[in-house]
Amino acid sequence: MGGRTDGDGGGKEKEEEQDGMSEQSQVELELRLLEALEIYPPAKLRGIHRHFVLYGLMEYLGRSFDRQFTADEVLQLLDRFYNIEMLKSDDEDMDILNHEEDFTLPQSYFDKEEQ
Repeated sequence: MGGRTDGDGGGKEKEEEQDGMSEQSQVELELRLLEALEIYPPAKLRGIHRHFVLYGLMEYLGRSFDRQFTADEVLQLLDRFYNIEMLKSDDEDMDILNHEEDFTLPQSYFDKEEQ
């Protein structure tokens, strides 16, 4: 029975060590994210540049930790520092971006061409 108690105690110590390591790696991850935000400003996460900035953050973190990060993982990290809901594009923005207009050259262009 003494062996079981020691084994349980050793397991708890290992769990605490793993938690400490994961906490340390979490801090390192957050620091790398903040470094990446110097290059890829979070203000550009709103609007047409959103996907380019998100991809840049994914690549920066991927190179820093030698593993792939998904867009959802990066957004979860960003959510710790920023209100991501405020960065999401509005339906009104999408309407503006999707708005199509017929384009025609002014008549004066054709008058110059004929001369």
